[in-house]
Amino acid sequence: MKIVRFCTGRKTAYGVLNSRTIKVIRGNPFNTIRYSGTTCKLSEVKLLAPCVPSKIICLGLNYHSYARELKAQIPQTPLLFLKPTTAVIGPEDKIVYPEMSQRVDYEGELGVVIKKKANHVSPTEALDYVLGYTCFNDVTARDLQNHDGQWTRAKGFDTFAVFGPCIETEVDPEQTSVETYLNGELKQKGNTSDLIYSAREIISFISNVMTLLPGDIIATGTPGGIGPMNPGDTIEIKIEPIGVLRNYLIKPQVVK
Repeated sequence: MKIVRFCTGRKTAYGVLNSRTIKVIRGNPFNTIRYSGTTCKLSEVKLLAPCVPSKIICLGLNYHSYARELKAQIPQTPLLFLKPTTAVIGPEDKIVYPEMSQRVDYEGELGVVIKKKANHVSPTEALDYVLGYTCFNDVTARDLQNHDGQWTRAKGFDTFAVFGPCIETEVDPEQTSVETYLNGELKQKGNTSDLIYSAREIISFISNVMTLLPGDIIATGTPGGIGPMNPGDTIEIKIEPIGVLRNYLIKPQVVK
């Protein structure tokens, strides 16, 4: 099932995507899904980020391939950081290249969407708290990350938390391919089987630090192959069977 969030004019709603048609949901998808009886065409709506998280929790250095690329030691525990909700954008939206950075990187990742309140859950029950999965681009101002020594500024700019185009409920988080394309050229190709800490372990670990709420996003880390983007570039994160998250990098808008 592909769950989407979309707008038509000023109205925002959730629905289930079936090919090119959306069946509208009553309320939100975090309880029992009930259809309103209304359908609309995908071509007639704008897809938004597929949920509204209270927080976005990300994993640093969580692929063996990325650790090898950096020649870095494996973290003894999951390395967590947060992105603000003001950084959220969805499919086909524009990523703004901040003026204070000289290098902005893509990081293609599998995102986990939480279904219900999770606090102190075990790894064995962790996936019971998952609604589904989405494509995530953990956009990073790499030069600022290296300069600051911590990641809040580099990871927190507006438009730097990109996810969508849907929440797919039928994904194996332990055996899923993650690919990133820059202007149509394959740059990252990983598989979640290469994760240092699995989705189960991550959810359990985070829930023992902070309470997870419906709609919260966990970005599970990026495989090797990260690199820079420039204004004018098109960046795509592809995860089957979720789909393709496509965005465009632009220069900051000048306000006079």
